[in-house]
Amino acid sequence: MTSIMIALLSFGLRLWHLATPKGLVFDELYYVDGARDYLKFGVEVKGLNPEFIVHPPVGKWCIALGIKLFGNNEFGWRIATAVAGAVTVYLVSRIALRLFHSTQMANLAGLLMALDGLNLVHSRTALLDLFLTLFILLGLNEWLKEHYWRSAFFFGLAAGTKWSGLYFIVAFGLLTIYRDRVKIQTWTRLLPKRIMQWGILPVLVYISTWIGWFQSSRGWDRQWADSHETQWGFIPRSLRSLWHYHAEMLHFHRTLTTKHTYQANPWGWLVMRRPTSFYYQSPKGCGTKSCSQEVLALGTPLLWWLGTLALFVVLGFWLRSIMRSQFDSSAGFILLGIAASYLPWFAFQKRTVFSFYAIVIEPFVVLALVYCAQKILGAEPPRSNRKLIVSFFIIAIALNFIYFWPLFTATIITYSHWSNLMWFSSWI
Repeated sequence: MTSIMIALLSFGLRLWHLATPKGLVFDELYYVDGARDYLKFGVEVKGLNPEFIVHPPVGKWCIALGIKLFGNNEFGWRIATAVAGAVTVYLVSRIALRLFHSTQMANLAGLLMALDGLNLVHSRTALLDLFLTLFILLGLNEWLKEHYWRSAFFFGLAAGTKWSGLYFIVAFGLLTIYRDRVKIQTWTRLLPKRIMQWGILPVLVYISTWIGWFQSSRGWDRQWADSHETQWGFIPRSLRSLWHYHAEMLHFHRTLTTKHTYQANPWGWLVMRRPTSFYYQSPKGCGTKSCSQEVLALGTPLLWWLGTLALFVVLGFWLRSIMRSQFDSSAGFILLGIAASYLPWFAFQKRTVFSFYAIVIEPFVVLALVYCAQKILGAEPPRSNRKLIVSFFIIAIALNFIYFWPLFTATIITYSHWSNLMWFSSWI
């Protein structure tokens, strides 16, 4: 019940002045436009002509649902991400409950998620990455319950939001098959089932997310295969056209090297070295001549800094468990999540990438902190001095979150106040 209350309170924070700032913020320019097109045409268009896009449809359909229900306005654009953000808070608490078998640790995980600025900013901006995170968490929650069909289904939706979801299909699919190895007598019977679950189902789910493209004559290169005969002629033309489309999308992502003011190497993501500014204006209304209003995709610094250290602690305990032949499944789960959400980005050192992509990493940073908190508290009942240490860090993170609140919510403040919030020159 407490985890539900935390999620509901976090939802209230996301609804507060959700329509601020006015107008399209950062990449809302692309995704809101795409959502409008989906509602009108079923595909994205430019004018009345087909438009080449580089991300699958699911996240934009989610934004479109909000517009359909609440109108083509700032609130309508962002309400779907606000809901997604609150649900991620709840899901992380459920995942923590299954990992640590403690209601207290589950509530702590939800609370830390609710106190993260990066999650709050994403929850108030109509981008795709929070939907990606949502579907990944839904998949992980089902995976922990060993509901693999459901897990693979949600991971398929994650891939249908952004291709980054594919890493989770591979990572947790292979882990599932690896865990089956102990079932020697049934392994050969299980393998075809696992191939269906982790190979066939996600592909079918992913392809189904393109139904608007299949049905519309306005889909980009929808008829490409009509004029390109190959030895693969037995494959339906629509699927060959979709394959060609995806080859073009892959080429775009592999060759995207355009310089951007806020691009950030993955090495600095966990410590918030170069947060992305989604919005900045110098309006009136702060009582002085110089005012600032910004939306900065900044994770609560103290949470992320401590979380980075916590990840190394988790790694240490996991390695120790391996050496002692006592596998630490909680630590292994967290590290595999980091491997799937974070490590692949290091293969794209020349690509233009941004630190706000780290929203997918955030749940595992939070779980690492909870892992360490459980280690500190020790066996029940925990000693009072240990409880005091954990409480101190929770309060410090909460105060840090409140301190940076203006940057998360586009609150109009004085320029001097804004300047004080810029702890490092790389944040400007």
